[in-house]
Amino acid sequence: MTQRGVEVSVVLPAYNEEATIEETVRVTLDRLQTFLPADSVEVIVAEDGCDDRTPEIADEMAAADDRVRHFHSDERLGRGGALEFAFDRAAGDTLVYFDTDRATDMKHLEELIERVRSGEADVATGSRWMPGEEADRPAKRGVPSRGFNLLVRTVLRSSLRDHQCGFKAVSRSAFETLRGDVVDDHWFWDTELLVRAQRSGLTVAEFPVDWEPKGDSKVDLVRDVFGMGSQVVRLWWQLSVAPRIDRRVTITAGILFSVAALGLMTVYIPVDAVLDAFTAADPVPVAAAAAVYLLSWPLRGLRYRDILAELGHREGVGFLTSAVFVSQTGNLVFPARGGDAVRAYVVKTRRGIPYPTGGASLAAERVFDLLTITAMAGGVLGGLLVTGSTADLAVAISGNVGGDVLTPTAVQRAVQVAAAVGVAAVGVLLVTVATARSDRNYVRAVIERLSTDAYADYVASVIEQFTSGVQTVAGNRGIAARVGLSSLLVWTLDVVTALLVLIAFPGVTLPTTTLLVVGFFAVSVGNLAKVLPLSPGGIGLYEAAFTAFAVGLGGVPAATALAAAFLDHAVKNLVTVLGGVASMLSLNVSLSTAVAEAEEVGEELETDGESSTPTDD
Repeated sequence: MTQRGVEVSVVLPAYNEEATIEETVRVTLDRLQTFLPADSVEVIVAEDGCDDRTPEIADEMAAADDRVRHFHSDERLGRGGALEFAFDRAAGDTLVYFDTDRATDMKHLEELIERVRSGEADVATGSRWMPGEEADRPAKRGVPSRGFNLLVRTVLRSSLRDHQCGFKAVSRSAFETLRGDVVDDHWFWDTELLVRAQRSGLTVAEFPVDWEPKGDSKVDLVRDVFGMGSQVVRLWWQLSVAPRIDRRVTITAGILFSVAALGLMTVYIPVDAVLDAFTAADPVPVAAAAAVYLLSWPLRGLRYRDILAELGHREGVGFLTSAVFVSQTGNLVFPARGGDAVRAYVVKTRRGIPYPTGGASLAAERVFDLLTITAMAGGVLGGLLVTGSTADLAVAISGNVGGDVLTPTAVQRAVQVAAAVGVAAVGVLLVTVATARSDRNYVRAVIERLSTDAYADYVASVIEQFTSGVQTVAGNRGIAARVGLSSLLVWTLDVVTALLVLIAFPGVTLPTTTLLVVGFFAVSVGNLAKVLPLSPGGIGLYEAAFTAFAVGLGGVPAATALAAAFLDHAVKNLVTVLGGVASMLSLNVSLSTAVAEAEEVGEELETDGESSTPTDD
């Protein structure tokens, strides 16, 4: 409360509203004085980094009428950020806001304020979708709005019909209770406030209002899909999942996760074929293959350490090796390398590494992986071309090598995918280098074509952080050489693992040169093929490519080559799962603690990174 005895503060969030702000302030003051004493109200223009005449107009109104205040921000805070900043500095015990276009009929203003001012409710909100009182909205607005509200009611268990109506009031005490929990700074702020109010046991009153659509009614891809959708998922996790995660749940989930990985192996890798292959193979080379493959994992951790160090985060090789183990176990469960998201989550929660940086580090790792195996395959191919040994290669690519064991279609699909992925990897490298040397901001240019909303700035900054991370690693010759060497060693051990499995079968006695040609080319093409997996773990394409080239280049019997491919994949998956289990137990002591740590780190990063300088004019 101020010395003027202000009871009600009305905040008008404004971004480039020079055409309407003066009229809106005047209408608001006129309406307020019909049911409240003139000296008990204030109207605040929460001007959010405008680049038109809104700041000047707001200053003029504030100078002419002491009931008007102007809060200015040099840069965009986002709609929610501007509202929270204004509410924090407002004088009233009843805090109100509505959109400056006055789409909601102002005749409802008294009811909105009195619902809270009288103590009937802690939060009040207008509704366009209460049964029997639905607003007449254009389909392009109505359908997305109904869909969003249904999603919120279903996923976030809200009892309200309309969460985004820009016509709300909240008591000072309720705002103080909720403000520390509401995370979003943009359009989802309204929804999060209402959902958290309900979860906190506060009284939320929803009442029907007359509403007329005004202004731009288009669906904004960035705001509505990326922004609002991702925030629903984030809030669901924070409210419904994180509080239930403890050590017991973590261990149970880890075990189930690992069992699922092993179970899927039995679906996509024929169990009988693997058992028959293991029975036929010499167990000593197979055991050696498992040991060699295990040696590649600390190298993966070392490589990941170098990548993260270049991005400004220094972590131990042991922790990072465990994080890689967990994510690769996830890739055995989720198709399209969905397990990579698990690694980003682990390094975020356990070490505070931001998601964009985690994503950039993973992307850099993938680029080096693809370039390495592309170079390995290309090197063998070049050698075959130089020596004129291309006839066997042509036969292998044709797919007419497996008889009843392997179909030409499977081989050709594997080769086509591998070739496409290899070309894409080289293309990504070229684009990364080219854009790194360009002064033009391609990311922001593309995003701004899709959206002009405040979320566009946020999304662009996230993607820029992601792409700049990849460019940072690829652009430093020293670190690129180290990461490239680590990648070469990792994939060389992968090849050695496959070759040890192959020679474990009776009758496979190839000259060393031929064996290396088969191993490096078959494993490289096979791994390129499974980058776009048709199933979790990429089962299928790898086996097809490996078998085709083992037969075509090495003369290995088709049945033996296929058995070796299955056993090789099974050995590698088993090592991955066992390492993943051990890593989950060592890393995720308590995911609830990890989530709490992540939120604290996120708040610190946001505080340190603030560039806006809001002022009270």
